[in-house]
Amino acid sequence: MAKCFSFTASRDWCYRYTFSTSGLKSSTTDLGDGTIMHCWVPKTSKHYKPNLLLIHGIGANAMWQWNEFISPLSSKFNVYVPDLLFFGDSYTTRPERTEAFQAQCVMRTMEAHGVRRMFVVGLSYGGFVAYSLAAQFPQAVERVVIGCAGVCLEEKDMEEGLFNVKSVDEAISILLAQTPEKLMELIRLSFYKPMKTVPSCFLSDFIDVMCVENFQERKELVYTLHKDRKLSDLPKITQPTLIIWGEYDQVFPLELAHRLKRHLDDNAQLVVLKNAGHAINMEKSKELYKHLKSFLIYPALSKIESNGNSRKLD
Repeated sequence: MAKCFSFTASRDWCYRYTFSTSGLKSSTTDLGDGTIMHCWVPKTSKHYKPNLLLIHGIGANAMWQWNEFISPLSSKFNVYVPDLLFFGDSYTTRPERTEAFQAQCVMRTMEAHGVRRMFVVGLSYGGFVAYSLAAQFPQAVERVVIGCAGVCLEEKDMEEGLFNVKSVDEAISILLAQTPEKLMELIRLSFYKPMKTVPSCFLSDFIDVMCVENFQERKELVYTLHKDRKLSDLPKITQPTLIIWGEYDQVFPLELAHRLKRHLDDNAQLVVLKNAGHAINMEKSKELYKHLKSFLIYPALSKIESNGNSRKLD
C-alpha cells in the first residue's frame, strides 16, 4: 500500500512556514558552471542590519538545523541560510567535493544577493565550510562561530583511536544512515541524553525523505573531508572566532575544540556547553543562542551605533 502521510515531509513544511513568517524567502541561484545553490534570504534586506550567514551540517537540510534560531536572529540580522551542495535543493555537476569548493559556492551565492560583508556561523560540517570561507575571503567575513566542527582533525586521528569509529566507512554508515538501526545509532552518538527508542516507521520515513537522495555525493564529501588532512596544512584565520562545543561530543571529541583553540591562540575563545553532545543546536538551543547573542549581536550593535545609527537590535 502506498504511504499516504509522511511525518518528515509534514515537519519540513512546518519549518518552511517558520522561515517564511520570519521574513525569509526561498531563492535559487544558478552559478553558471553546472552549480545550483538554494538559499533562504531576506524578503527585504534592511541596510541598517548586519548580514548573518548560517551554515548547516550533514543532515536533512538547512531548515531542520536552524529552525529554532531563525525567528530571533532574523529580527536582528539580514539572515541567509543556504543549502550546501547535495543537500536540500543545491547541486553541482562539477567533480569538486572539498569544503573549500563549498565555501566558494556559498560566497558566490552571497555576492549574487549583494552581500559583501557578513558574520558566519557553521555547525559540524558547516563549521568546516565556515572556516574555509573565513580563510579564503577574509575581507568578507567579520566574525566566525565554529560549532562542534573538527576542522583540526588529522587523518591519523582515526587510526590512533580518537573517534568512536574505526574507519571512514564506518563513520559514513552512521552519519549517512540508510537503515533505522544506523539512524538510531547516530541519535545516540549525537545527543548527551538521547531518546531511548524511536518508532522504526518514523526513522524509515526520515531516511526515505531526507537521506536517500545524493547519497553517493555525500559519501564523497565525507571521504574528501578526512583524506590526507593535516593540522599543518590548516591556515590560521584572523577574524575573532567563537569555538563552541558540547562537553560530551562523540562525533567530534572535545579534544578537537582545544586543538583548534591552541591553533588560533588568542584570536579565539572556547565555550564548552555542559551536559551536551554533538547536536548543541537541538540539545542546548537556548544556551547556544545566548552565546551567539553575546558574540555577534552586541558587536553588531556597537558597530551600528559607531556609524551614527541609533536603531536598536535588541
